[in-house]
Amino acid sequence: MATHPAARPIKGVHHAAYRCRDAEQTIWFYRDVLGLTNYTGVVIEAVPGTGEDDPYLHLFFQMGNGEFLAFFDAPGSADPDWFKRKESFDMHWAFEVDSEEDMLAMQERIDSYGVSAVGPVDHGFVRSIYMYDPNGVQVEVTYRMPQHDAILAKTQENFDDVLARWQARTRDQKVAKFGAEAIDRRSRHTAAA
Repeated sequence: MATHPAARPIKGVHHAAYRCRDAEQTIWFYRDVLGLTNYTGVVIEAVPGTGEDDPYLHLFFQMGNGEFLAFFDAPGSADPDWFKRKESFDMHWAFEVDSEEDMLAMQERIDSYGVSAVGPVDHGFVRSIYMYDPNGVQVEVTYRMPQHDAILAKTQENFDDVLARWQARTRDQKVAKFGAEAIDRRSRHTAAA
């Protein structure tokens, strides 16, 4: 049996990053519409690690907890199809606010910019509103319901059993769609290589 080095604690998310079609348009949405005011960026002339000639602007928005949301404005390697609206299961941000009043105020603000924020949608442990950014990424603004932590703690108690039943229920479908090798947990990280 293989031994593994001890895990080091993950402090948090420094940044999550996606492509953007245009930095100025993206700044408008995240600064003006959503109200993220602490933003900056750096122009990099070549892709780090490969040296590939693909100049890009790496754009950062800092949130209240110190973590960053980032974008790459790299028109040279951008595929216009990437900017089509993505399904929420494929990609979305979920930004947290403190209360229902804050969420509804955000919805009013977002709508005032001509961006349609739908909802609220009640998920039991959170309530959320939804819209799309200019890059096709769904954006959620959510707040925790009072029973949020208790609900998640309760689901954690028997999650191993839930996961085992889910895997048994969906394995054949996944094997037919992706192949057994692609969903083997030991080969997942090398399947795309």
